[in-house]
Amino acid sequence: MGATGKPLLYGVGLGPGAPDLVTVRARAIVLAADRLVHFCKRGRRGNARSTADAIVAPDPAREIALAFPVTTEAEVGSPDYDGPIAAFYEAAAERLAAEMLAGRTLAVLCDGDPFFYGSFMHLWRRLSHRFPTEVVPGVTGMTGAWGEAGAPITWGDDVMTVLPGTLPEAELARRLADTDAAVIMKLGRNLPKVRRALAAAGLAERAIYVERATMARQVVARLCDKRDDEAPYFAMVLVPGEGRRL
Repeated sequence: MGATGKPLLYGVGLGPGAPDLVTVRARAIVLAADRLVHFCKRGRRGNARSTADAIVAPDPAREIALAFPVTTEAEVGSPDYDGPIAAFYEAAAERLAAEMLAGRTLAVLCDGDPFFYGSFMHLWRRLSHRFPTEVVPGVTGMTGAWGEAGAPITWGDDVMTVLPGTLPEAELARRLADTDAAVIMKLGRNLPKVRRALAAAGLAERAIYVERATMARQVVARLCDKRDDEAPYFAMVLVPGEGRRL
C-alpha cells in the first residue's frame, strides 16, 4: 500500500514542449513546490526544465538536476547501460528521499505524461510506497505530434499500437503488420531499422516523421521524403489509421 497524506512527491507532466500546453494543475504545483527536479544529460538542461521556464525563473537553490550517467553511449539492455542506470536511479531516489524526510515537497518535471515511457516511473517505483505521491497527467508527445501533423490517428474501430523503436526489427515489422494505426517512439539511431520494418509491413507510404512536436525546431514530413537517417530522441513516426469514415 502506498503512503498516504499530503503529497511530498509530485510527478508533473509538462506536455510535449509548448509552454501553453502545460495544465493548470501542473503550473500550480511547479510554482508551489520547494524543489524542482529534472532529468538531463550531463552538462545540459532537460527539455522539461526548459518548458517550465515559462512558469518559473531558474533558482539554483531550489533546483535538483539528475544527470544520466549514460544515454546513447551504450545499448539499452546491456550491462554497460542497465548497471549504471539502475545505480543512478537508486542514488537519485535516496537523494530525493532525504529532501522529503526534511519536509520539502518535490516536483519532478516530466516531458509528456509521467506514466508514459517516463523516467519518473523509476523514482515512483522506489519512493511512492514511502512518501505521499501524486501524479499529474500531461499531454503526451504523440498527442502533440499528430495534432501538429494534422493527422487523425484512429478512425472508427481502428486499433492503435505504440511501439518503442528499440524493439528488434522483426518484432517491429510483425506488430506493425498486425495493427491499424501506430506510433513509433524512441527513434534516434533506430530510424533505419524502423524504416525497414515499416517497408516490410507495407506501411512506409503512410508514415509521417515528426521531430520535436510543438517545440521551436519542430519538423513534420512524410517519412519517405526524409533523406537522412538522423533523428533525435524527441522524434517519432506516426502511421495514421484508415478506418471507418462517415
